[in-house]
Amino acid sequence: MKIAICASEGAPYAKSGGLGDVMEALPSALARIAGNEVVLFLPYYHKIKTNTAYMVERVAEIRVQLGWRQQYCGIMKLTNRNDGVQVYFLDNDYYFGARTGAIYGDMDDGERFAFFSRGCLDAMIALNFIPEIIQCNDWQTACIPIYLKAMYHGTFYKTRCMYTIHNIEYQGWANAGFFDDVLGLPWEYRSTLDMSNSVNVMKGAIETADLVTTVSETYARELMYPYYAHGLDSVLAGNAWKLTGITNGIDVNTFNPETDPALPAHYNSETFVEGKAAVKAALQKEVGLPVKPDVPLMVMVTRLAGHKGLDLLCYIARRLIWEEDAQLLILGTGEAQYESFFRDLANQFPDQVSAQITFNLGLAARIYAGGDVYLMPSKSEPCGLSQMNAMRYGTVPVVHATGGLKDTVPPADENGEGGLGFTFQSYNADDFFASLKRCLGLYNHNREAFRALQKRDMEKDFSWDVPAGRYMEQFRNMLSW
Repeated sequence: MKIAICASEGAPYAKSGGLGDVMEALPSALARIAGNEVVLFLPYYHKIKTNTAYMVERVAEIRVQLGWRQQYCGIMKLTNRNDGVQVYFLDNDYYFGARTGAIYGDMDDGERFAFFSRGCLDAMIALNFIPEIIQCNDWQTACIPIYLKAMYHGTFYKTRCMYTIHNIEYQGWANAGFFDDVLGLPWEYRSTLDMSNSVNVMKGAIETADLVTTVSETYARELMYPYYAHGLDSVLAGNAWKLTGITNGIDVNTFNPETDPALPAHYNSETFVEGKAAVKAALQKEVGLPVKPDVPLMVMVTRLAGHKGLDLLCYIARRLIWEEDAQLLILGTGEAQYESFFRDLANQFPDQVSAQITFNLGLAARIYAGGDVYLMPSKSEPCGLSQMNAMRYGTVPVVHATGGLKDTVPPADENGEGGLGFTFQSYNADDFFASLKRCLGLYNHNREAFRALQKRDMEKDFSWDVPAGRYMEQFRNMLSW
C-alpha cells in the first residue's frame, strides 16, 4: 500500500511535543508491514537545513499556488534513513528556512502551513507518487483534505484521506479574508470552513476528510462533549460516523530499561527489583533527596501547565507530605505560578521534595526508571505518552481516567490486581488524593503485590505494532468505500 504521511513536525528532525514523537514512530511501524511504501513529508526548517547529520539532496523544484501568488518550493530528499521510510522536506526559506526560532508561533503560521499543505500535494504529483492513503495531522495539515476535495480530485481520485486530531485545542483560526487571499479555494467551500464569521481549517478538515481519527478511543468519545471539543462538538457530532480513536504507542526501543544509555543500571521485568533500586538510589542522590530505598518516590515529568492537573497536586501536596513518609520529584518547565510553587515547596521540605525546573531528556529517563509512583492527574489528555513510558520502566501510574489515560491504565484494586495502575474518575483533589493513598498503601503494606503490578506494567505491549495494525485496518476500510 502506498501511504503518504504529512506533518508539521517529526522527531528527530523537528519536535515540539507528542506529535513529533508519533511522527517518528508511526511511519516506521507502518513501513515494517510487508507491502507498504511509506513517504513522510515535513517542512525544511532551519534546524534541519543546518544539521550536517542529515544527508539531503534537492530532487525537484515546483511552484505552489497560494491565493493570488505562486511560491517557490524545493523538494529535498533525505538519503540516510534506513528504516524503510522515505522522507521529503519541503523547502522555502521565507516560510521555514530563515526562521531560527520555535517551530510555531509566527504571525503568519496560517499562511506557512497552508503553503505546506498544498505543497505536499504538488510534491506528490512532481514525484509521481500518488498514494492510496494520505494521513495528515492536526491543524497545520488540515488544508490537505480540503484541497483534495476541492481542487485535486482529478489527480487523486483513488486516494483516501485520514485526518488525525492530536490536540483539538489548536484549530487553525484565521480571519475571513484568509479564505480568498491565502487558500484560494472555490467559493462553494466557504461555508465548509466558516465558523463564527472566521476561517477554521480544522473544521474544514473534519468536514472533507474521508476518516477522522483521534489518538485514543476515549478521547474520540469525549470530543462529542463541549467540555473537551473547544467549540467543535457539533461539527464532530455531525461527522460521528467517520470518527474513531486509535491509541498511540511508544518507541519501545528508545524507552527500554535494558539498554537506555541514560540509566546507571539496566534491568528487565525479571531483574527490575535490583535494577530499579540502583537507579532510584542514584536518582535520589542526583536531585538532592536523601537516599532512602524503602520510602516511595513519587515522580512527574511534565510541562507545568494547568491542564496537566497541577492545580490538584498543588492543593494536596502539603497534606501528602505531612501524612506520608514519601518523596516527590518534579521535572519540567512552564507557567510561572507552578514553577514558583514547586520551588517553594522544595525549599520548605528539602528532604521530601525536589523541583527540577528544567528540560533534560537524560534526567527524564532516570526519573521514569527510578520512580516508584508516576503522577498524571491531567484535566484532559488526548492520549498521553508519559504514563506508558513510566510503565515501560516499571513505575506505577496514578492517573485521572480521561482520554488515553483511561485507555492505557485500567484500574487496579486495593490489592493491586485487575489493572495496571490507580485511577480516579472525578477531576477533584480529594479523589486524586484517595487514589494516591491507595497506591502508597499498596507500596507500604504489600510490597509483593506492588512488585507484581510493576511487572505487569513492564510486560504490557505499548509498542507501535498494535496501533499500526489498527491504522492499516482503517486504511483498508477506507479503500473499500
